[in-house]
Amino acid sequence: MKRLAIVRQKYNPSGGAERIVSAILRQLRGEEALRPVLITRNWETVDDVEALRVDPFYLGSVWRDWSFARAARAAWRAAGVDLAQSHERIPGCHVFRAGDGVHAAWLAARLEGRGGWARLATFCNPYHHYMLRAERAMFRHPDLRAVICNSRLVRDDVIRHFGVPAERCVVIHNGVDSQRFHPDRARSTRASLRQGIGVPPDAPTLVYVGSGFERKGVAQALRAIVPHAQTHLVIVGGDKKLARYRQLAQRLGIAERAHFMGPQRDVLGFYGIADGFILPTIYEPFGSVVGEALACGLPVLTSTRCGGAELIREGETGWLAPAGDDARWRRNVGDWLAARPRWPQMAEQARASVANLTEADMAARMMALYRRLLEREPGAEAGA
Repeated sequence: MKRLAIVRQKYNPSGGAERIVSAILRQLRGEEALRPVLITRNWETVDDVEALRVDPFYLGSVWRDWSFARAARAAWRAAGVDLAQSHERIPGCHVFRAGDGVHAAWLAARLEGRGGWARLATFCNPYHHYMLRAERAMFRHPDLRAVICNSRLVRDDVIRHFGVPAERCVVIHNGVDSQRFHPDRARSTRASLRQGIGVPPDAPTLVYVGSGFERKGVAQALRAIVPHAQTHLVIVGGDKKLARYRQLAQRLGIAERAHFMGPQRDVLGFYGIADGFILPTIYEPFGSVVGEALACGLPVLTSTRCGGAELIREGETGWLAPAGDDARWRRNVGDWLAARPRWPQMAEQARASVANLTEADMAARMMALYRRLLEREPGAEAGA
């Protein structure tokens, strides 16, 4: 039996990347030929999965990531695993799943159109320097045999920034649990949840789900609903600067229509109270929430720098816009409202668009990649 190490530093129950790791582990539990070993600093117990917990002392984010990378690499070598798949930027891993995208691409997107002070602050942040060095060292390390990209957007970023051969970059979209994320299940608490939040029964409502409000465009989502007086926005997720976004809603005059719900362990009901999903992200490698929203029958409004945009058919299952284009976002919300008579039809089309995007298919494609890698010599190409 071969052993596969899955490396992820910590568990956030509301995080899309962590849900993907959990899905991989669930699928691997039934595999006789490949046994998973989870290497982590902090994770919930997973039945029948061997876990190696490494939690070296640290102070600050740079030391935290560096110490974990060093300890995780030592752990998989000591365990004698046949293949090490990291979800963190660790030089020396055999497979890197770029679920968090490319840090260099994220920085470029974040600084686009911003002034000198923002660029200086970024340059002076030691964490960015660490991440860029670790990323560069990992992508150029001779032990790296494959990069799993969760979108074509990420694949193109990896190739453009680091020159990784295209044949080593395998696009495997995030799987969606369409049985759990089902319109009927999502809408079962719609009336009571709307009443509890203060959303009128017939008010057109958009939902946002995610943490990291700056990167994922919460400010843009708030601005987008300003001219549409009946539209409500429900914001599910946490952020250290939450108070700043509440103040922005006040300044924009939409405080009564912007509902900040904080982090939620189960987001299903919040998809159910909405009529559309909005994610004006500056940079999102894929966005599991996009797939979940589509599975729940919601038209999706997202940005052209979201990997999940690859699933959207403009005007049929959603609308796209550059992250910083205020006028376009407001127009897209208007187009979504104008399409209200077609929302039932769009719901069917949205759900159909992810019907084949299952967790089982995602895991099967990963298993096929693992088998190819384990059958080849360590220095061989991964194949597409």
